[in-house]
Amino acid sequence: MSRWSSFKESVFNQTMVVTFFMGFSGGLPFLLKGQTLSAWLTDLNVDRSSIGLFAIVGLPYTLKFLWAPLMDRYAPFQFLGRRRSWLVLSQLGVIFTLVLLSFSDPQNHLVTVAFFAFLVSFFGASQDIVIDAYRRETLTDQQLGLGSSLYMNGYRAANYFSSAIALLIAGAVSWKAAYLVMAGTMLICLLISLKTKEPLVHSQPTTLREAVVEPFVEYFKRKGAFTILAFILFYKLGDAMASQMTTNFLLSKTVGLGFSKAEYVGIVKTFGLVGLFGGALIGGSVMVKIGINKALWIFGFLQMISTAGFSLLAEVGKSLPLLTGVITFEFSAMGMGSAAFMAFMASLTNKKFTATQYALLTSLMGVPQVIFSAPTGYLAEQLGWTQFYLFCTFIALIGIFLLFKVAPWGENPTLSKS
Repeated sequence: MSRWSSFKESVFNQTMVVTFFMGFSGGLPFLLKGQTLSAWLTDLNVDRSSIGLFAIVGLPYTLKFLWAPLMDRYAPFQFLGRRRSWLVLSQLGVIFTLVLLSFSDPQNHLVTVAFFAFLVSFFGASQDIVIDAYRRETLTDQQLGLGSSLYMNGYRAANYFSSAIALLIAGAVSWKAAYLVMAGTMLICLLISLKTKEPLVHSQPTTLREAVVEPFVEYFKRKGAFTILAFILFYKLGDAMASQMTTNFLLSKTVGLGFSKAEYVGIVKTFGLVGLFGGALIGGSVMVKIGINKALWIFGFLQMISTAGFSLLAEVGKSLPLLTGVITFEFSAMGMGSAAFMAFMASLTNKKFTATQYALLTSLMGVPQVIFSAPTGYLAEQLGWTQFYLFCTFIALIGIFLLFKVAPWGENPTLSKS
C-alpha cells in the first residue's frame, strides 16, 4: 500500500468522521451557556454585574471529574452500552435544557435563566466526559493524534456555529428561534450518536468504590506520575498567558498597538481561525507519521517561537502584514500543539477508567492557566509588551524541558496503560 493510500485510509474512515461529529456535538453547548448567552442578555440591557456573575454557570466544565466515575461504572441502558448510554442521556439533557432556555424570560426571571444555563453546562460537561472516553476507546494509539485534531476542529466549528450563526438568527428572527435551532442541531448529533458503535473494552469497574478510588490509585502508582502532572500544568502555560493579553495588546490605543476593531476581526478572527483549523489538521496528519512524542517536541518549540513573534510585533509597531503573519503562525502552532497535547493525555489513560482519568487530567490542565493568567496584566504593565512576551516564551521552556522525562524523543508515551 502506498503512503498516500495509507494516509487516506487513516483519515477518511467512519471512525474519524464520527470523531469529528462528536467534537461538533461537544462544542455546541459550550458557548450557548456563556458567550452567546451574554450577547442575549446584553441585547436586553441586563446590567453588566449580573452578566458577569453568569460565569459561574460554567463551573461543571472544571469539576466534571467529580461525577466521571459514575460514567465508568454504570450503563443506564444495557442495550445501548455504557458509553452510548451516557452519550444519549447527556445529549437529551442538552436538547431539553436548550429548549427550556429558549422559552425563558431574562428580563423578568434572570435566576431561572441562570438555572437553565447551569443545566446546559452540566449536561454539556457530562457529554464531554463520555466523548473523551469514547474517543480514547475507539481510536488506536496511532490514530489518537489525527483523531484529536479532527475532534478539535469539530469542536471549534460548533463554537463558530453556536456564536456567529446564533447571533445572525437572533438578529433576523429572535433569540428564542436561535436557541431552538441550536437544540434542533443537537438532535441531529443525537441521531448520529445512536448510529455509532459501542467501544469494545475488556475491563471496567465492578463497584462504585473501584470506579472512584482506583483511577487515582492506579495513576499515582506509576513511575513519574508527578512529573507528568507538572508537564500537563506547564506545557501550554506560556501560550495561555500570552493569549490572555493579546486583545488588549492589539486594540488598546493608549498602551497597545491601537489596531481598529475591524482590523482585529478581519485578521485575528479570520486568519486566526484558518490557522487554528489548519494547524490542528496538519498536526494530526504529522502525528500519524512521526508519533506523539516527536510531535510534542516540534509543536512545543513552534508554540514557543510563535509567542516570541508578539515581541517582534511590539518592537516594529502597528503593521498589518506582520500582524497577519504573527497571528497565522501563532494560531497554527496553537492548533498543532493542542492536538498533540490532547493525544498525549488520552494515551496516558487506563482504558478501565478512561472517563475519570481523562476528566481529571483536563481539569488539572486548566488550574494553572487560570491562576497564572490572572497577573498577566500587571506583568505586561511592569515589563512592557516586548519583555512580557519574552517572559511568556521563557515560561514555555519549562514544559519543553519536562519532555526529557515524560516524552523522550523517539519513544512512545511512557506512562500509557491499557
